[in-house]
Amino acid sequence: MIKSVRKIYSYWFLVPAAAVFLIFFILPTIMSFFFSLTRWDLSSWTFIGLQNFQSFFQTYSLSIGLVNTIIYAVLTSSMKVIIGLMFGLFLCSKIKTKNFLRSVVFFPSLVSTIAVGMTFSSLMNPTHGIINGVLSLFGIAGPDWLGNPSLALYSVIFVDVWKGVGIATVIYIAGITSIPNDYNEAFAIDGGNRWQKFIYLTLPMVRPAMNTVIILSFIGGMRTFDLVWTMTQGGPGFASDLVASVIYKQYTAGYYGLSAAGNVVLLAMISLLAFPLYTFLNKSEVAE
Repeated sequence: MIKSVRKIYSYWFLVPAAAVFLIFFILPTIMSFFFSLTRWDLSSWTFIGLQNFQSFFQTYSLSIGLVNTIIYAVLTSSMKVIIGLMFGLFLCSKIKTKNFLRSVVFFPSLVSTIAVGMTFSSLMNPTHGIINGVLSLFGIAGPDWLGNPSLALYSVIFVDVWKGVGIATVIYIAGITSIPNDYNEAFAIDGGNRWQKFIYLTLPMVRPAMNTVIILSFIGGMRTFDLVWTMTQGGPGFASDLVASVIYKQYTAGYYGLSAAGNVVLLAMISLLAFPLYTFLNKSEVAE
């Protein structure tokens, strides 16, 4: 009797977290599914079935946004994986200022995304920006980073990587420092060089950290909105539009049901890509 009472009592500690999860995730998700099947104006609604989804997939900017979203997610996640690993290895080496450098690398992650977007929009200004100003000192005519359709998306990707690589680095540092010293000592006794140590010891041992970075950065890239909107608003034209920015444009235009359908599509797209990737990474990790 006492054990059963204690068991029930312990479940009450889950109530606050469950309530927050229900209110801020489950209910909005269910409402998004419902309103994606309606035409509504914040005060009334009319059920129209799958017409919103049909209209959404007929949107011209969506095809561009889908391609841009995949490019954005793949490039940002891959660059964070590679650069974060390089920084992690360097900041775990025997350097005197590594604590200071760790703070410097992580600092961009603490800054608001909106502030970062506004700052880099100014820095990348084609006529008054510091970046082109520095290039002009070397006789190089800097491009219009955010106004050129061929460069706008990649300029935002660069800023995203600059801001987010700090978190990836911290995850890698945690993985590298968790490698037992006995392994390092045994490898040194066997006469392995630095490259062999990286390939046969460090890389396999930080595989869980790498998988975490891949999943977090890929999902983050798929759902990115604020940085793109702050820097380019999806422009010029639709050159840097992502699925999230397409949805926002539909919402601001008053197509609330259409934007709800877009959110459902975005959720489905992330699920269809992220869950298989997560499964594959976990299987490969177990296999090793």
